Amino acid sequence: MVSETIPGPPGLPIVGNIGDIDATNPIQSMCNLTLKYGPIWKFYLGGERVIVANQAHMDEVCNEERFSKIIAASLEQVRNGVHDGLFTAYGPQEKNWGIAHRVLLPQLGPLAIRNMFNEMHDIASQLVMKWARHGVDHKIHVTDDFTRLTLDTIALCAMDYRFNSYYYQRMHPFVDAMADFLKTSGDRARRDPISQMFYGAESAKYWRDIELLRKTSMDVIKTRRDNPTDKKDLLNGMLNGVDPKTGEKMSDENVIDNMITFLIAGHETTSGLLSFTFYYLLKNPRAYEKAQQEVDDVIGASPITVDHLTKLPYLNAVLRESLRLQPTAPSVGLTAKEDTTIGGKYAVKAGVPIVALFPMIHRDPVAYGEDAEEFRPERMLDEEFDRRNKEFPNCWKPFGNGMRACIGRPFAWQEALLVLAILLQNFNFSMEDSSYQLQIKQTLTIKPKDFYMRAHLRNHVSATALERALASATINDSPPAPGAPGARKEKASKGKPLAIYYGSNTGTCEALANRLASDAANHGFRADVVDTLDSARESLPTDKPIVIVTASYEGAPADNAAHFVNWIGTLKAKEMANVSYAVFGCGHRDWAKTFHKVPKYIDASLEERGATKLVEMGSTDAASGDIFTDFETWEDQILWPALREKFGSSEVDGEGSLETTLDVEVTSPRSSTLRQDVREARVEEANVLSSADTGEKRHIEISLPSDMTYSAGDYLAILPLNPKENIHRAMRYFGLAWDSTLTITSAGPTTLPTDIPISATDVLSAYVELAQPASKRNVLALVDTTRDDAAKKELSRLSGEAFSTEITAKRVSVLDLLERFPSTQLPLGVFLKMQPPMRVRQYSISSSPLWNPNHVTLTYSVVDQPALSGQGRYVGVASNYLANLAPGDKLHVSVRPSHQAFHLPKDPKNVPVIMIAAGTGLAPFRGFIQERAAQLAAGRTLAPAILFYGCRTPDNDAIYADLLKRWEQTGAVSLRFAFSRKQEDSEGCKYVQDRVYHDRADIIEQFEAGAKLFVCGSRGVGDGVQECLIRIAKERIREKEGREADDGKAREWFEGLRNERFATDVFD
Repeated sequence: MVSETIPGPPGLPIVGNIGDIDATNPIQSMCNLTLKYGPIWKFYLGGERVIVANQAHMDEVCNEERFSKIIAASLEQVRNGVHDGLFTAYGPQEKNWGIAHRVLLPQLGPLAIRNMFNEMHDIASQLVMKWARHGVDHKIHVTDDFTRLTLDTIALCAMDYRFNSYYYQRMHPFVDAMADFLKTSGDRARRDPISQMFYGAESAKYWRDIELLRKTSMDVIKTRRDNPTDKKDLLNGMLNGVDPKTGEKMSDENVIDNMITFLIAGHETTSGLLSFTFYYLLKNPRAYEKAQQEVDDVIGASPITVDHLTKLPYLNAVLRESLRLQPTAPSVGLTAKEDTTIGGKYAVKAGVPIVALFPMIHRDPVAYGEDAEEFRPERMLDEEFDRRNKEFPNCWKPFGNGMRACIGRPFAWQEALLVLAILLQNFNFSMEDSSYQLQIKQTLTIKPKDFYMRAHLRNHVSATALERALASATINDSPPAPGAPGARKEKASKGKPLAIYYGSNTGTCEALANRLASDAANHGFRADVVDTLDSARESLPTDKPIVIVTASYEGAPADNAAHFVNWIGTLKAKEMANVSYAVFGCGHRDWAKTFHKVPKYIDASLEERGATKLVEMGSTDAASGDIFTDFETWEDQILWPALREKFGSSEVDGEGSLETTLDVEVTSPRSSTLRQDVREARVEEANVLSSADTGEKRHIEISLPSDMTYSAGDYLAILPLNPKENIHRAMRYFGLAWDSTLTITSAGPTTLPTDIPISATDVLSAYVELAQPASKRNVLALVDTTRDDAAKKELSRLSGEAFSTEITAKRVSVLDLLERFPSTQLPLGVFLKMQPPMRVRQYSISSSPLWNPNHVTLTYSVVDQPALSGQGRYVGVASNYLANLAPGDKLHVSVRPSHQAFHLPKDPKNVPVIMIAAGTGLAPFRGFIQERAAQLAAGRTLAPAILFYGCRTPDNDAIYADLLKRWEQTGAVSLRFAFSRKQEDSEGCKYVQDRVYHDRADIIEQFEAGAKLFVCGSRGVGDGVQECLIRIAKERIREKEGREADDGKAREWFEGLRNERFATDVFD
């Protein structure tokens, strides 16, 4: 058979592919290149290297008769400190590896690991108590605390040595030396010998670190010899064990090598596993609930014993699935023992390094299906796990292969299982930032970067009681006494206590919750708690009324409410009997089937489980644009009167009013403080795609922060700034100089920066929505700020029957009203409190990381039209912000993943793609087609793809027309246009759904071949396309079966395809 050339990126002379591999995160680069070049490819970095990245190739290279492990460049450097230890030895050809392997294997057998349980429990209990004592306000740096845990555990179990990492802010000098040694080893591996000569100071410290590691290890050995013990730990095993093959003992040098090896390998990978596991559990509430329920069913309130660990199949599956998606040792180096072929056609020479790329092997759709990207522990339950590994051998390899596989796997597994169980038994967890998306930090292993969470003790147990319980019969305690630490509290103030919880992705419901808390003082209440719904899971207060403000997002809860919603669904009896509550729901009527689904579900579920409903659920429709007025009306006319009647409070005059709850001091300039929920990016290019007379559409290219990654189909969240003209208007009205600085103090919760000087321009540009239509309460408040009778009369009229038509419908803002009625005298603090906080806007990314993993492009329409109020123009905040950016400008962004279904198929060779869009709905499909074009250019074979695209004319607004035609010529896509104003150029089709119906034969052919359908555009486009596809399906049934299809059943069938083979991304 004639062999085929292994594909790969073209390299440069001498340096090879150094520019294609990100030095800070090489694994992510390799994964992106795998998407482009396929499951086997090569690159040059100090010589040729071959990547294998699917199950079939992995199964082949796992054959130890043909292939053997080699030491990668970074591990070659680690040998400077640990020589031929188990992890870094070249193999059986090194005598010390064989001796150590045979001596240590019995020391890590099942019985030996079981006997280490008490030491493992000791360290795990230290972590539990640290988090319990710090309380719910403590922001847990997840990877840091788990690294301390795993390091202390391996040191105590292996050599009876305590680093006591939880008792010191700084780590033990040995630990710092080890961390620096590992980092520098990785850095040295990426340099050529000449470059390394310029790192003299670093090299000197590197060798000092190695000396410290080895001296400390020798001191431990000497202490053990001076104070012998019968303890059956690894240190005694290494010092006293005899190799059954040679009759030799391990030398002191070999013992030191392997002591350091165990400390490195034994803590790095397990801490990463635990960190990734909590990330995935917090992102997947159903899996979290099932895992915690298993702990409750098997262990309950009893202390955990080693026997419990054999009865936790779902927790086992959770750990396996976490390792599948994020194998903490993400690759292994292999080589062919003699010249051979892989896959029967790719020639590989003996000695050439082969890198098995586990993150891609573990996502092979052949073994794991199209949902391979999803966290689904059920696929890893024992029976399914065994079946899959039998059908697809070597599809799960996080511990390596064969005789060189991880010798410490049983140790790591027992430790991880114990820690996961004891934490779920004692805490509920929530993400510190529910919008956090996984970022990877890579050294020798991978871990989540900048991942923080909060821990809430379960069942009202106090830290003191928990400390006793960890070593006693049961974990049980009465609720803390009034005033005891427990819930997150805001500043204490007068009034009856109240708890407020919100579920919010875009910030609207959070803003409403904070507004409610701010208003509480006016009604004789105080908000003790303002927090996410997830923080209230299993801990809804019974000693105060609670108010819940939450939304539905296409029928699903907000990211920071999903665990709470899942939890109340598990309740069976009257568990909420002592809870008093009220619910306010946000939604959008265009999602008719799921309108207010989540708030209605919470409202009904709490009542069904025995809670007392204080008032009927309030609600608002975002489509009406009147969210704040609806909320304030519900507040003032329904909620507060009911709370005062039931809890005996009364309205408080003056105290807590708008004039007194937010104070603003204007001072001299100071440097600005920006919001921290997004990160700084840079504009690289900005172009106009179509003229203003057809609705201006633009293209912008943005370079992301270095460690921010994306996939084709994802969103980019933009934190915009208000238009400069609006900022200047506000500055003029309040008499603020261009360099004025504000210092804001607040008696209640606020999203504004408090107690620090901040530029007035920053506050007015980045923190508040100046163009937000005024609420009815805002208009009424302005009546009291003027002495002009005519102005009072007109403002009173606008706050009455004329409000909807004159204020809401015409989008009249508070700033508009202040300028229209110059006799008003509104303090700056009151004005700022009236404005809702600036929220991020999401745009579909219109590029692929295979084009550039560090850059994204956006395709958007600019909103700029005469204001309905008659005062100037109405400009979209975000689109005009973007339109005014130029290359070199900075902006603040974050990548947000789209629904898992809205991504290209995992198996592009066999699954066709049908894309349907109109206007800027083309954006994600530009990224899809760009990705396919890159894959074809790399030599891959792809299934067909069709793009149906609707716009007005081919001349003025067929955006990216030339680029799309070039891609069509490469075979990346087949184009089908619909021109609403030039139908003769689009087969007589006016709208995109008309062209879909016209080309229905192609739709049917590709759908029956397994195609995935994607729709992106306005709600009208989405509905029109859906009706067209249902019509085609019904006609197909008539054609094939000779009968009329039932419309209801056809729609039910179509709905069943949603998020499986049919995915939509619709917008207003």
